[in-house]
Amino acid sequence: MVHHSGSIQSFKQQKGMHTSISEILKEKSLKPSRRSLPCLAQSQTHPINLNHFLSVPLSPEPKPEVEGLSQSISTSCSLLPPQTAEDGKDHFVEESEVSTCEARADESFLLQKPVTRAKLEARTDSVQGKNPTASSGLFFRDGKKRIDYILVYKKSSPQVEKRCTFEKNLRAEGLMLEKEPSLTNNDIMFVKVHATWDTLCKYAEQMNIRMPFSRFHLRCRQIKSWLPRNPMKLDKEALPDLEETDCYTAPFSRARMHHFTINNRETFFSNSTRSRIVHHVLQRTKYEDGKSKMGINRLLGNSTYEAAFPPHEGGYKSRHSIKTHGAQNHRHLLYERWARWGMWYKYQPLDLIRRYFGEKIGLYFAWLGWYTGMLIPAALVGVFVFLYGLLTMDASQISKEICEANTTIMCPMCEENCEPWTLSDSCVYAKVTYLFDNGGTVFFAIFMAIWATVFLEFWKRRRAELTYDWDLIDWEEEEEELRPQFEAKYSRMERVNPISGKPEPFQPFSDKLSRLMVSVSGIFFMISLVLTAVFAVVVFRLIAMEKFASFNWHFVKKNWQFATSGTGVCINFMIIMSLNVVYEKVAYLLTNLEHPRTESEWENSFALKMFLFQFVNLNSSTFYIAFFLGRFAGRPGKYNKLFSRWRLEECHPSGCLIDLCLQMGVIMFFKQIWNNFMELGYPLLQNWWSRRKMKKGGGGGQNVENKAQLPQWDKDWNLQPMNAHGLVDEYLEMVLQFGFTTIFVAAFPLAPLLALLNNIIEIRLDAYKFVTQWRRPMPARATDIGIWHGILEGIGVLAVITNAFVIAITSDYIPRFVYAFKYGPCVNKRHHHGNECLQGYVNSSLSVFDMGELNNRNHSGYCRYRDYRAPPWNTVPYEFTLQFWHVLAARLAFIIVFEHLVFGIKSFIAYLIPDMPKDLCDRMRREKYLMQEMMYEAELEHLQKERKKNGKRYHHEWP
Repeated sequence: MVHHSGSIQSFKQQKGMHTSISEILKEKSLKPSRRSLPCLAQSQTHPINLNHFLSVPLSPEPKPEVEGLSQSISTSCSLLPPQTAEDGKDHFVEESEVSTCEARADESFLLQKPVTRAKLEARTDSVQGKNPTASSGLFFRDGKKRIDYILVYKKSSPQVEKRCTFEKNLRAEGLMLEKEPSLTNNDIMFVKVHATWDTLCKYAEQMNIRMPFSRFHLRCRQIKSWLPRNPMKLDKEALPDLEETDCYTAPFSRARMHHFTINNRETFFSNSTRSRIVHHVLQRTKYEDGKSKMGINRLLGNSTYEAAFPPHEGGYKSRHSIKTHGAQNHRHLLYERWARWGMWYKYQPLDLIRRYFGEKIGLYFAWLGWYTGMLIPAALVGVFVFLYGLLTMDASQISKEICEANTTIMCPMCEENCEPWTLSDSCVYAKVTYLFDNGGTVFFAIFMAIWATVFLEFWKRRRAELTYDWDLIDWEEEEEELRPQFEAKYSRMERVNPISGKPEPFQPFSDKLSRLMVSVSGIFFMISLVLTAVFAVVVFRLIAMEKFASFNWHFVKKNWQFATSGTGVCINFMIIMSLNVVYEKVAYLLTNLEHPRTESEWENSFALKMFLFQFVNLNSSTFYIAFFLGRFAGRPGKYNKLFSRWRLEECHPSGCLIDLCLQMGVIMFFKQIWNNFMELGYPLLQNWWSRRKMKKGGGGGQNVENKAQLPQWDKDWNLQPMNAHGLVDEYLEMVLQFGFTTIFVAAFPLAPLLALLNNIIEIRLDAYKFVTQWRRPMPARATDIGIWHGILEGIGVLAVITNAFVIAITSDYIPRFVYAFKYGPCVNKRHHHGNECLQGYVNSSLSVFDMGELNNRNHSGYCRYRDYRAPPWNTVPYEFTLQFWHVLAARLAFIIVFEHLVFGIKSFIAYLIPDMPKDLCDRMRREKYLMQEMMYEAELEHLQKERKKNGKRYHHEWP
């Protein structure tokens, strides 16, 4: 967006620019945006006490220096405030430490001289008395230099030379380091990292970080609404630091520094931006000679450092109420207005989340909140469908016939120890089946297919608005940086990048193909392992079916269907959870084997593998129950057997849908409970154990009874690190839940309700975890949820196909429909009534078998079984009847009609909803136009001042 002077002149000639920006603003008012992160970093609208932590009380910079800054085109960021004597002293001490490391004369010097506890406490007291801000643990010992990153290492680590070389190179890059021993563990040393103004400017330009552009601010006029205040919205008084201020931004440039709004150098770059710049330097600093020996990730892998993280901005709790004393820092504000359970019904403060944790995490919570809100109508419709089944359950003709079938003898479930049973024994089973297999099933399946499309289309619009508000429009088009591991592996192979025109490491196609083939082979192996586990569960169900059917306990024998399904689901759930750990490690190894080029490619590859593994793991048994259970069982006297031993499982006379419903309900319910425990309970237990060891002095340090006595770096070190896979696990949990909510929703209409309740808890659990239990993650940028959007679209397509097959094959909707309009008592009547037309359906769906044909001579007479076959006295006994072929044709026709209808509706809705709102497109185009005007005027005014300063003539035209 920043243009050179030559292009500005040509642009003026082409467009006929105004000589004043005020003339442009008079033509048309621009709707204000909320892209205010860079401006808010310098604003003075922080809550009470917030400046105490977020900004340094500096004396105003000398006016001549500021004027000089605005009057000259600086080619570097060399204009720094003069160093104090104390600054020079710290710098001398740091350089002496480096020379000591290089000399390696004495190992005690390499590990740094220990500081006695008395001297350390005396020094801390003196620093607190000198500058209160230093006691917060957010600054160097001088109380002025902000801590942008924390490195942690053990004094006993043997990797001294690598660490010293790395720290020396960090200083050469312009970072300032200061070491501090831990108060809780004598073996732990903290390295505090501070990025100077020069370094921030240098890398902000390299990373194309957008910063606020001067000379243009808009104020938004608030329109009072007659509507009552939405109780779900946070009061503006609760977030005084998030006032909407309109500020246009441009990629930072040292050569055009005078264009940017620099009121205070200490707050010009926000804390998250500073941490991101330092992380960029840490990722590309060498620790040994050679191209492959660089990056903090490798040093963390070989135990040179134990951890590396940006510090939290202080504590998240305060002794004073936030209403009376205000927030102490942004972390405290996030805890009070977001992470507390009392805020469960409030909208999330996404701007504050984005500012503290970065755009990537902000987009995750924005997507999670949007998904949770969209679940509300789906959950309501699902509850209505369930209530419809509950209210009409007693009036169901099929349930009545099954409950009254006291004389209908069903064939034995096994051929040795099982006895014939009466159909009325399964009365309860039939009534429960009707709750999930009624007339509302088809409607709800169509509704959820359309809902999935609407959810994704409106998320695209919401994402476009966030991308604009968070100033990520142009960042999406920038070239992403290479992973250090990729650079190290292929540093000897280079080719010219067609976009940047610069040489960069290159992975040959043959190498990429061979690694991809190995990875694909590993994926297929793991999927085959999942299918093997499902086959084992199927065998277990066959064995359990015979045992429960011949059980001596009458209650179990009567309800053998529930017993078989329940135990099978529980065993399957335990296998699923045990295999998930293996899948994660295999996916991580296969992804690293591929050597992805960028971090986004690594995350996308890892996420796809994890999704494939866990999706197959979770849904393979569900697919078996939905589409294979009871389809190939055979008939009495000629049953199909597995290994010529176990008879294949049959469906209940009222259908197999209840088995599918039970499978989904148990897995969905228990998996959500397990995930919530692992997300919050496990970190809580780990942090509790760390505090317990800390109080007892388990690390060799002094006993610390009050955690508030610790500096911030010690507190953060005792927290748990964020998952090494980033947000993959968070997204994966929600995407799998989305699959459960949409793919088999025809069998379980309460799935959206369970998902909604879980997500309300999930948002606060994740918020509490990020704010209180985890170290602060590195603020990363992102413009979308990545590969997960494509996965969600794929799930939406699969959901249409699956629900069509569930309704046509698994449920009894089609057989009932064919009977009512072809074989029932209403065939020749014009007016059809549901219950009246289904009279005799159960008898029509059961075939007859002569038990005398069994090898067991104890049984005689006729029994019934679920199928459409000719009776034994027919000329062609046990052959499929005409009704069977009518039902089969109706099922195939329903699948085709349902899929085409729903896909047509989905495509039409997607066409009607544009991905970006029209007003947003207009605002973006006008902003780009105004930015070009402002850049021209700023450059013109600057050059005119330069000419005036040098005593030369100047004009209002371009010189």
